Amino acid sequence: MSFLRYALKKLAVMLLTLYLIATATFFLLAATPGDALSARVERLPETVTQRLYEKYGLNKPIMERYITTMKGLLHGDFGESIIYQGETVQSIIRQKGPVSARLGLQQMLLGVTIGLLLGLLAAVKKGSLWDYLVVVFSILLISVPNLVFALLLQQVFAGQLRLFPVIGWPKENIWLGGWEYTVLPTLAGCFGYIASYARLLKASMLDVMNQEYILTAESKGLTHREVILHHVLRNAFIPIVTYLPMSLAMCITGSFFIESVFSIPGLGLYYVNAVAAQDVTIVMGETVIISAIYIFVIFITDILYSIVDPRIRIKGGKR
Repeated sequence: MSFLRYALKKLAVMLLTLYLIATATFFLLAATPGDALSARVERLPETVTQRLYEKYGLNKPIMERYITTMKGLLHGDFGESIIYQGETVQSIIRQKGPVSARLGLQQMLLGVTIGLLLGLLAAVKKGSLWDYLVVVFSILLISVPNLVFALLLQQVFAGQLRLFPVIGWPKENIWLGGWEYTVLPTLAGCFGYIASYARLLKASMLDVMNQEYILTAESKGLTHREVILHHVLRNAFIPIVTYLPMSLAMCITGSFFIESVFSIPGLGLYYVNAVAAQDVTIVMGETVIISAIYIFVIFITDILYSIVDPRIRIKGGKR
């Protein structure tokens, strides 16, 4: 199978997956009792209530609403938010996206850097105390939810020690200002990256160290450090390179729990509020956009993996 046919096949699967996600999200929301207008119209006159339901199309049959929603998604029109007056999915992403992106990038950069250093240490010092400490530390970090870490950091460093603000986010110079607000949420969100990348790099390095060409390199008189730097790390980073795009997608789509705990006005907080209020427009829009980002990243990762790893070939539709 040629590369073009392979790419087109993957693209078709991506579009089908995105359609199924949008469909499932719509019918799950439709099956939930009540709607976003229920609490708002309790004390309003009947005529006003009818106008509101007509405005947002909530008075139409479910299949008619489904067709209307799918047509809007095809044209990139997600509609107006029900709970955020005058806001659309596009405007919310444009305004709140940078907040989630900055927090996510800080978490990823810190977590990936520390994780790779710990993974390298554990692999080089295999069987030593350092190795066991890294393993125990990684298991602890990956076992405890980020929400728990966020609450603990907030209670200790913001509540008891008063070193950082309890909640909030910088309103000016959104990319570089207000570092005191970003420290605790960044730490709370980086632990998952640390655990994942430490375990991934260690396992990859140990696998490479057992290959025959490593023994050949050592038999030629290369020092252990030279073998690690020039042979082991180069090949061990193949899984890391293919894992990074997914981490990047995760970090720019918002951290639902951490943003809620620290009242950070990002995509995650708005998404949680929209789900709680059954705002179909925002939930559908953000779900589709976030899913599209993840699906696209998976496609890029597949292509990247076939480029980075020369052992992979596309033949007969199988990799």
